[in-house]
Amino acid sequence: MIKKEMQTLLNEQIHREMGAAMQYLAVTSWFEDKNLDGFANFFRVQAREEMSHAMKQFDYLHMVGGKVTMKAIPAPRNSFQNNVEVFEFALAQETGVTDNINNLMKSAVDLGDFATQTFLQYFVKEQVEEEDLVRTILQKVIMIGENSSALFLLNEELKNRRDEDDHHE
Repeated sequence: MIKKEMQTLLNEQIHREMGAAMQYLAVTSWFEDKNLDGFANFFRVQAREEMSHAMKQFDYLHMVGGKVTMKAIPAPRNSFQNNVEVFEFALAQETGVTDNINNLMKSAVDLGDFATQTFLQYFVKEQVEEEDLVRTILQKVIMIGENSSALFLLNEELKNRRDEDDHHE
């Protein structure tokens, strides 16, 4: 049976992951409105991945005898000034998630919860990949600036992004 402290922390993380999914759907819509379907695809995949993470945590809590407590999710941000701002915002969100995962891991270590430590390894690795991916695209978007040809090419590249389950098999 999972300790109450860890149960509370994992419930908070489920809530954050679901909020991140909503946020990325809002960003998807922002790009859809600009007819940047590749960028929209990128964030649609991000949203599905965040929901997948929430469900992994949801299932884990039940598997270890914990209780999931659902809460309301705050409204996401729906507007941005430009593409750079979107990716700066996304990178800040990902670094925040990394901090949350690291805090979960520290708590699992402090509580001697070896099962949760093992479970969280996936998310530690995932966050390294997520931050790197968003940071790389941010750098590209900054380089592109107002160059519509380069923006078109990056948009085309981002159309190819698939869910993590599609490329981890």
